[in-house]
Amino acid sequence: MDYKHVNAPTNTVTRDMMLLSKDTENVYETVKIIAKRANQISTEMKHDLEKKLQEFVSYNESLDEVFENREQIEISRFYEKLPKPTLLATQELIENKIYYKNPTKEKDNI
Repeated sequence: MDYKHVNAPTNTVTRDMMLLSKDTENVYETVKIIAKRANQISTEMKHDLEKKLQEFVSYNESLDEVFENREQIEISRFYEKLPKPTLLATQELIENKIYYKNPTKEKDNI
C-alpha cells in the first residue's frame, strides 16, 4: 500500500454513520466492515515497518552500546504521522474501494 498518496485525514473526523451505511443499510454491519479492514491495514503497516526496521537490527551482545540511527528514527516518525488504520479504512469505504459480502444475506436471498 502506498501510504504517501493517501487522502485520509490524520485526525479524528465526526461522520454520520447513516450516510456511510447506505449500501449495507445497517450501521453495525458498516462498523464491522470498517473494523475488519482497519485490522488488515494495521497488520500490513506493521509488517512493512518491521521489514524496514530489520535493516537496522544489531546482533551485538553488548548492552552498553546504544546506537542511535537517524534513518531508523525518520522511518518511525513517518509511520507515526500516518493516519490511523480506522481512518484509512473509513476513507476506503467512502471511496468504494472495499469489497465486502455478507454470506447470511446471500443465503436468505436464495
